[in-house]
Amino acid sequence: MSLACIVSIIVLVAVLLIGAPIPFAFMGAILSIVIIGGYDYSFLVPYGYTQAGSILLIAIPMFILAGAIMEKSGIGEAIVNFADLFVGRIKGGLCIVMTVACALFGSVSGSGLATLSCIGSIMLPRMYAAGYPRGVSSALISSASLLGLLIPPSMNMILFAFVGGQSVLACFLATILPGIILIIFLSLTSLFILRKDTNIQLPQRIEKGQRGKHIAKTVWASVPAMLAPVIILGGIYAGIMTPTEAAAVAVLYSIPVGWFVYKGLNRTSLKEGFIYAGKTAGSVLTMLFCVMMLSRLYVMEQLPRAIIDGLFSISDNPAVLVIFVNLFLIIIGMLMDDTSAILLTTPIMLPVATALGINPIHYAAIMAINLGLGCVTPPTAPFLYFGSRVGGAPINEMLKPTMYYIFMAWIPTLIITTYIPRLALFLPTMFGYV
Repeated sequence: MSLACIVSIIVLVAVLLIGAPIPFAFMGAILSIVIIGGYDYSFLVPYGYTQAGSILLIAIPMFILAGAIMEKSGIGEAIVNFADLFVGRIKGGLCIVMTVACALFGSVSGSGLATLSCIGSIMLPRMYAAGYPRGVSSALISSASLLGLLIPPSMNMILFAFVGGQSVLACFLATILPGIILIIFLSLTSLFILRKDTNIQLPQRIEKGQRGKHIAKTVWASVPAMLAPVIILGGIYAGIMTPTEAAAVAVLYSIPVGWFVYKGLNRTSLKEGFIYAGKTAGSVLTMLFCVMMLSRLYVMEQLPRAIIDGLFSISDNPAVLVIFVNLFLIIIGMLMDDTSAILLTTPIMLPVATALGINPIHYAAIMAINLGLGCVTPPTAPFLYFGSRVGGAPINEMLKPTMYYIFMAWIPTLIITTYIPRLALFLPTMFGYV
């Protein structure tokens, strides 16, 4: 590994640790390589601009906007009420409701942060009123909101597919079964944590004569919300829409449904949604512009080859080397947000993964779980801190249940996904993408 490459990595990590904006860290790393390595920088800006100009990337602001609209429209509450019909009366059932609701909302918004703020604001007051501990509830929403990384359509899988040159639909399919496994593990872990809690109150039983009417009313009210993932995902997998077109359909569908059906959307909230989507998309595309230039320099400096050689100098056992890849991705997920981590690591680590015999589509699922795990792993844990703010729970109350979720849900899901490749590749193979 060259001196320029080593200095750039040191600069990147140092700038991240002092809390500077991530694009500044990328630009600092770029400048250090250009100056020390003596590169002609004139090719970098055109290259970054060309990469950031792909029509596929239009899907990103569209999904961000759809998530912002759904967050304010009442669609999230309809999804929660639908999930509550099935498990609401089980002790700890509201934890399952919140987990499933996060998965359903993530399947139409594609954003973990939108899922956390929307489902968290709906579910956490209900859970506190029913006697659920604040620490457990806030820790769960921090983890469950990251199901948006796994349940398609995921904005981050679109970025991975774009940067890694893979099929977007194949990446979507690869994360579905791991996502379902994580839903099950998160739910079972919640029931285990709360098994001896005597403060939890079950909702009042609905009288027999009213039960049918209640179910029918709830299902009818949730139909417009539940149609959103059917239309979006069905259109994508049936080949009727591209992911970019599906993102636009998600926006066009959510506006009238939120405005006229659930009546949670108005002119002010719609304007706020557009502003939020514009700011977030601008931030993502700025990071993409910077990281594409940085990854180009790293490839020219043969950083992936240096990592491969370093790993094989430690061991020639692929099962052992994959552990190091997982640890690296978890650490990256702890240092930066999931979007930045995908943009930075994909060009560097995808060649490493393929050299270890990992299918690129399988690697997409491994990476998504690792980065989600990093986002809730202390000490950095960005989603843990955001969940603390949304839930009003002190971090120290969230740490113990978070450790339960990490060791009983996230890590088992990661191990299963990593060492049973057919789990991630089953659906892509069935649809002919592998």
